[in-house]
Amino acid sequence: MSLLRKLLILAHRYLGIVLSLLAVIWFATGIVMMYAGGMPEVTAQMRRDRLPNLDLSRVRLSPAEAATVAVSSTDSSAVDSNGRPTRRLGGGGRVLLRTVMDRPAYRVGGITVFADTGDVLDEVSPAQIRTIASRFARVPEERVTYVRTLTSTDQWTLTQGRALPLHKFTVDDGKGTELYVQSESGDVAMMTTRRSRMLAWIGTIPHWMYFEGLRKRQLFWYRFMVWTSEAVCVLAMFGLILAVTQFRKTRPFRLAKAIPYAGWMRWHYITGAFFGVFTLTWAFSGLLSLEPFEWTNATGLPISREVFTGGPMELTRFPAPDPTEWARVLNGRAIKEIELARIQDEHYYIVRQAPDAAAEGQRAERLHQPYSVSGSVEPDRLLVAADTLEVRRQPFSTESLVARLKEAVPDVPIVEATTLADYDSYYYSRGRQTPLPVLRVKFGDPAGTWYYIDPATSQIVSQLHRLNRVERWLYNGLHSLD
Repeated sequence: MSLLRKLLILAHRYLGIVLSLLAVIWFATGIVMMYAGGMPEVTAQMRRDRLPNLDLSRVRLSPAEAATVAVSSTDSSAVDSNGRPTRRLGGGGRVLLRTVMDRPAYRVGGITVFADTGDVLDEVSPAQIRTIASRFARVPEERVTYVRTLTSTDQWTLTQGRALPLHKFTVDDGKGTELYVQSESGDVAMMTTRRSRMLAWIGTIPHWMYFEGLRKRQLFWYRFMVWTSEAVCVLAMFGLILAVTQFRKTRPFRLAKAIPYAGWMRWHYITGAFFGVFTLTWAFSGLLSLEPFEWTNATGLPISREVFTGGPMELTRFPAPDPTEWARVLNGRAIKEIELARIQDEHYYIVRQAPDAAAEGQRAERLHQPYSVSGSVEPDRLLVAADTLEVRRQPFSTESLVARLKEAVPDVPIVEATTLADYDSYYYSRGRQTPLPVLRVKFGDPAGTWYYIDPATSQIVSQLHRLNRVERWLYNGLHSLD
C-alpha cells in the first residue's frame, strides 16, 4: 500500500508539472469563450442581410427554366426533348432567388443562373470580386485592397476547404476587416475584424488548439486533444484519491492534524480536494465534446425530411414572378431572398424580407452540443402560396404533422406528442433564437427517439435519442453547468 501511495504521489506530481499549465489555459480561455463566442464566421443571416434588395421587375426566367439551364450547363444530355431536367441537381436541392452582382439570379444546385438573361455564372472576375467585397463591407471600392488568392486554408478559413480558391481582401474601415470571397460563386466565405481575431487568439484558438499548423493535421490534432484530455482526467483522479488516502484519522478528530501538510502544500491539498472534483468533471465533459466513444455515434429512428414535403419539388409550379402581384404581397417591404419549397404537398415561396435596422447584425448563437438544433427565429419571413400568392400566417396543424409521422413509421408507436410554448432541457436557445412553439414527438423505439418539428414551416428542427440526452447532461451539464 505504501508503494502504491508513493507511485500515486509521483504520478500526480509529474503529470501536474506537465499538464497544469495546459489546464489553466483551458480554464482561462473557456471564460473568454463564454463572453466572446467562438471563431469568426459569416452566418447565412449575415450574408443575406448584406445582399442588395431583390428587384423582381428584372426577373425574366421561371425557376423551371433556370433549372433547365443549370442542368444543361453541366451535362447537355441531362435534358429531355422539351428541355426539362431529367436528373436532380446537387446543392441539397435548394432553389434560391437573390441578387448576385446587381442582377437577380437563381441559385440552383450550387449553380448560379442569372434570372434576367439566363446566362450561367462561370467564374467571377477579380474586379467583380472586389466590388462584391466592398459592398459586403459597405465601404467604397478604393478602400478595399486585394491581398492574395488562397489555394489552401489559413488560420481563419480552416473549415472552408470546399470553398477554395478564396480571394483575400483587407478593408480600410478602422476595424482591420479582412474578407475572403469565393471565386466561383462570389459569396463572402469569411469576414474577420481586428477585434474578432484578437478574441479568437485569447479564446477559441488556444482552448481548442486551433493553431493552423496543428489543425491541418486532423488526425494528429484529434489524438492530441483526446490524449491530453484523458491525461488531465487521470491527473485529477490521482489527486482526489490522494486527498482520501493522505487524510489522517485522529482521535479525537482535529482537522489541523488530519491534513499532513503545512504551508503551500496544505493549501494545495485543501483547494485540490474541493476543486479537483470540478476539474475532473470539466476535463471529462470536454473530452466528450470530441466524441471519442462509440456509443456517442449511435443513431435513433430515421425519418426522411420528405415526410413533411410530400416528395421532390416541382419547379413548374412556380411561374416567373409578376412584379405587380408581388407588390401586393410585399406591401412596400424590400426583400433579400426567395426560397422555393414544397411543404405538405403544396408549393410555397419562403420570402425573407429586409430586416429592421435593430435586428440586423445580431450575433448568432453558438451552442456546442451532441446533436443538431437547426432553424432560427425569422421575424421577417413570409410563407407565400405559389399558386395564389396568399400569405400563410397560420401554423400547420399538429394533427397533420403527427399523421405524417405515423404514416412514415407505422410500426413504431408515438408515446407522446406535445406542443411546447417554451424550451425544454434538450431543445433550447440561450438567446431564444430557435423557433417556438415547437412540436415534440416521442417515439417508443428502442433508442427512445424524440423529434422536434417547427409547425410554422413543417420542418424537423432537431432529432435526438436516449444517448444524446445522456451526453447532453454529461457534456453541457458538467462542462458549462448548462
